[in-house]
Amino acid sequence: MLLKNAKLVLKDRITEGSLLIENGKISAVIQDPDPECPCCRGDEYDACGNYVMPGFVDLHTHGSGGFDFMDGSAEEIENAAQSLALNGTTTCLPSATTSPNEDLLLFLDNFNTVRKSYSEKFTHGLFMARMPGVHLEGPYLSPEKHGAQDKSNLKNPVPSHYEMILDRAQGAIKRWSLAPELEGSMRFIDILVSQNILVSAAHTNATYDTISQAFDHGLRQLTHFYSGMSSLMRVNGYRVLGTVEAGYLIDGLSLELICDGIHLPKDMLRLIFKCKDNGHLTACSDSMRAAGMPEGTYYLGPKRLKIEVIVEDGIAKLPDRSAFAASVATGARLASTLHNTLGLDMCAASRVLSLQPAALIGMDHLIGSIEKGKYADLVVCDDNLNISKVFINGKPSPR
Repeated sequence: MLLKNAKLVLKDRITEGSLLIENGKISAVIQDPDPECPCCRGDEYDACGNYVMPGFVDLHTHGSGGFDFMDGSAEEIENAAQSLALNGTTTCLPSATTSPNEDLLLFLDNFNTVRKSYSEKFTHGLFMARMPGVHLEGPYLSPEKHGAQDKSNLKNPVPSHYEMILDRAQGAIKRWSLAPELEGSMRFIDILVSQNILVSAAHTNATYDTISQAFDHGLRQLTHFYSGMSSLMRVNGYRVLGTVEAGYLIDGLSLELICDGIHLPKDMLRLIFKCKDNGHLTACSDSMRAAGMPEGTYYLGPKRLKIEVIVEDGIAKLPDRSAFAASVATGARLASTLHNTLGLDMCAASRVLSLQPAALIGMDHLIGSIEKGKYADLVVCDDNLNISKVFINGKPSPR
């Protein structure tokens, strides 16, 4: 297939040209396609001068389109992944919230069912985001910073518990978010790193020193920066740096940003991008089931638990409105926040949306940028990031 007449958003520049796509991958970036070339004949898609960006990579999403990844069936995982794909997210890590063991294990079983049948179903017309693995948010989180996470299911990491989860996952876990100050966390981080699982700090009351120690053990990211984490505090009268300050001071620590424009308002984003090496910033949605849906009342996490949240003013909130309860952002909204609100150029926005998160899970050789040999996971959009078409593995979205 030839995708022609496009403004191609590459890693460091925008160039007018076309993409030759063969067997689901980009086989050539062409400035002036030759209509007589046999390779350029066949199916065509005319981008009509619009931008073509790499598909968005979301390492933290709980659901979309009315479905939560933990709803209890493989079909509901597929439905959420379809909604994400239509809004520009071509790769995601379905994320689990802190929940009873039975729900977490069922989520892992259902994900592995979907993973085994993904290629066949995608080939036969089910357009959904790639899901190379899952992200577990909890249950090893701080009770003081639990936010919308169910406090009754929080616990410390003990081998008998996390070994059960790792065994059940069958290698499906790509990322685990935890509070490193909890007893047993450093040993747990060592085990996760040995299995090539990205370790992130989340819902944590850790000091700078604890985050620094965890970094030495292999922790590499802060989950939803500023949300559910400690900052400068007083201990016996002395000022002590927290997790937020560690994020700025530890150069190799990546910061995950919920770029819905609300969790991190424009000026907070400006501060982060000014103070942190932009190569260590990644966008995520942290979306719950109401992403892409009308405002109203929804459930957070497994629907059987009936944990209600209110979606209003473009954000999900706890019923008492004391805290946010994940976001309702789509991939398209993340891109718009970075480009239209913050003012990043298309290339910089694309790196934060796609290439840098892909690198964190070791997939930047396959996805995250427009380059020969990478999967043809692409988003076609106008100057304002309004999406007109999405491609996954070279296959166009149904609308």
